[in-house]
Amino acid sequence: MSDKQTLLPTSLVGSYAQPDWLIDRRKLGMRFPPRVRAQELWRIAPEWLEEAQNDATLIAIRDQERAGLDIITDGEMRRESYSNRFATALEGVDIDNPGTALDRSGHPNPVPRVTGPVRRMHPVEVDDVKFLRANTDRRVKITVPGPFTMAQQAQDDFYGDEREMALAYAAAVNEEIRDLFLAGADIVQIDEPYMQARPDKAREYGVEVVNRALDGIEGETALHICFGYAAVIHERPEGYSFLPELSQSTVRHLSIETAQSSLDCQVLEALPNKGIILGVLDLSTHEVETAETVAGRIRRALPYVSADRITVAPDCGLKYLPRDVAFGKMKAMADGAAILRRELAG
Repeated sequence: MSDKQTLLPTSLVGSYAQPDWLIDRRKLGMRFPPRVRAQELWRIAPEWLEEAQNDATLIAIRDQERAGLDIITDGEMRRESYSNRFATALEGVDIDNPGTALDRSGHPNPVPRVTGPVRRMHPVEVDDVKFLRANTDRRVKITVPGPFTMAQQAQDDFYGDEREMALAYAAAVNEEIRDLFLAGADIVQIDEPYMQARPDKAREYGVEVVNRALDGIEGETALHICFGYAAVIHERPEGYSFLPELSQSTVRHLSIETAQSSLDCQVLEALPNKGIILGVLDLSTHEVETAETVAGRIRRALPYVSADRITVAPDCGLKYLPRDVAFGKMKAMADGAAILRRELAG
C-alpha cells in the first residue's frame, strides 16, 4: 500500500481508456467532448448501464494497480466527458433545450443553458468515490469540473454577468468537494482547462472562483490546467498563457502538461508554493514511451522544483487512447518514476 511518503508518486490525471464494449469509441472520437448529455455514446442498455460501468471501473482500478500507480482514480468510466455529468446535474440548467457556446477550438458546441440560479441539488460523484474506495487499498483521487470552465461551457440566459455565474458554479463545486472527502477521497482535483483557453477572463476572476470552490476545504486538492485533449486539439503552444497566476490560489497541487508541448520547465519556478503534478506522457501519439524517456522528462523539471513536490502523471486524460496503448504508457510512467527514485536514493 502506497503512502504519503512515496517519492515521485504516480497517478492518472483522471480518465483512463473506456472499453469498446462500454462506449462507442468511434463516435466519441468523431466529435468534440460533449457538454450536454450524450447517451447515444453508450453501447449498454439503460437497465444494465450502471452494472457495466461498475465492471469497467474495476478494470480501470486493476490496470492502474498492475501498472504500479500509487494514487488510483476511477478512470472516469461513468462519464461521457470530464465535465458534462456534473454540469448537467445542477439546478438552474436547462439540458432539454441546450444553448450554444464556442469550444476552445473556436467551433460552436451545444452546451447547458442557464435559466435560473445554479445550485447543486444532490451529490453527483459521491457513490463513485465510495465504489473506488471500496475496491483499492491505495490512495484515491476523484475529479470534478472546475467552476470557471463550466461557466465558459454554458449559455447564460439568467445572470448577465459571467463572474457571478462562475461564482454560483463554484459554490456548487464546493458542496460537492466537501461530500467527496467525507466519502473517502484522499485527493480531489478540479479540472480547469479553460483557464488556459481563455486567459484574459481567467485573469479577471479565475483565481477568485477557484478559491471560492475551495473555501473551507481542508483535504488535499489539485487543479488540472492543460492545452486540451491531443486527440481533439492538435496545435499546442510552447508555453502556458495562464499559469503563474495560480500561485495565488489556495489549491495544493497544479497538474500541468510538459511532454506534448516540450514545455520549458523553468516556468515551475513561478510556483514555489505548489505541488506539481508533472505531465510526462505524450498523448498525441500512440507510441508507448520507454521508462527511460519518462525518466528524462522528469529530470527536466528537477532543476526548478524539488522531487518531493512532484507527482508524476500523464499530460492529460487517457480517454481517447486505445486501451493497450493507455496501459503501456501508464506502465512506462510508473517504471520511469521508479528509475528516478533509485537515482535520488543514491
